[in-house]
Amino acid sequence: MGRTGSGKTSLTQALKKQPVKYQKTQYINYHDVIIDTPGEYAENAHLGRALALYSYEADVVGLLLSATENYSLFPPNITCLVNREVIGIVTKIDKKEANPEKAKNWLELTGCKKIFFISSKTGEGIEELTDYLSN
Repeated sequence: MGRTGSGKTSLTQALKKQPVKYQKTQYINYHDVIIDTPGEYAENAHLGRALALYSYEADVVGLLLSATENYSLFPPNITCLVNREVIGIVTKIDKKEANPEKAKNWLELTGCKKIFFISSKTGEGIEELTDYLSN
């Protein structure tokens, strides 16, 4: 879950070892064991309710936050509302303007205990996340 442009679909492509290319997610997509959601679902309170329902279909919920963000969409302590494991994923760590530490701090405030640092473009962090999810 994450806002528009946070890298959710690119991460999905990288996890599936597909070429990473921009593709706007228009609706909730199921890719084998991955659920890819449109950013608008996290940005809109009415659509956000659907995210809560879809979280029940997941074993692990990932909150994505780009390292280039100027703010966090996620409120503090939100992970307590989900009865699944919630991990933080900091994306776009390869960007020049990236500030992964700031994104990490925001994800810690949400309640994420485990945080991964990912670049779907360079592949950095993908193997670590894949290993974690497969265990």
